Amino acid sequence: MHAENETLAPSAAQQAANGEAALEITGLQAWYGESHILHGVDLRVNRGEVVTLLGRNGAGRTTTMRAIMGLTGRRTGSIKVNGRETVGLRSHKIAHCGVGYCPEERGIFASLSCEENLMLPPVISRSAKSMSIDEIYEMFPNLKERRGSQGTRLSGGEQQMLAVARILRTGANLLLLDEISEGLAPVIVQALARMILMLKSRGYTVVMVEQNFRFAAPLADRFYVMEHGNIVEHFNARELDAKMPVLHELLGV
Repeated sequence: MHAENETLAPSAAQQAANGEAALEITGLQAWYGESHILHGVDLRVNRGEVVTLLGRNGAGRTTTMRAIMGLTGRRTGSIKVNGRETVGLRSHKIAHCGVGYCPEERGIFASLSCEENLMLPPVISRSAKSMSIDEIYEMFPNLKERRGSQGTRLSGGEQQMLAVARILRTGANLLLLDEISEGLAPVIVQALARMILMLKSRGYTVVMVEQNFRFAAPLADRFYVMEHGNIVEHFNARELDAKMPVLHELLGV
């Protein structure tokens, strides 16, 4: 059965080339209380792509991620996940659409072991991309070595790997990763880069918010630049060199 499905299913590269949208946002506006943060965001991510949201602090990148998950206040506009409109759904229903969110603060439970943290989220999708514990340990050997260690005893890099690994176990295939390289040693950042490339090779779709431009640049297929709650630039990886003057002006990279 699985072999037949693998034969018939298009690869991640084919899906991206065919322009099949994993995430399509149109006219998204979002508020925290009375504060109007997003002002009509338009964004599209094809299946199997890695897309990076760039911008200065306060530009609206994290709010965009949180709005996708229904974690802001009021939202208007359209957010389609694999063609399904989700702007009116609650957060847990959005997760059941195959979306996994790794927030900047990671959310590791200090009193639980590494493996207990990993086992805590329920499996919400029985898709082919749902990873078993053994598969996760194969991808993250550090976590296997530290499986019995408390969350507080893990290094920053191990906590970040655990935060990503938890959402892989749920069966999510659209991953929203918020500043996963922040504050980590270069060797750990390199390991995270390899992880993202491995996930892409397995057909996952990844949306990253990143301040670390050097980390994001070699990984992304396309880039969106945000400023004051709007998308102000959009380009693909082939255009990166030509866009550097604009990025210097917008980001100070």
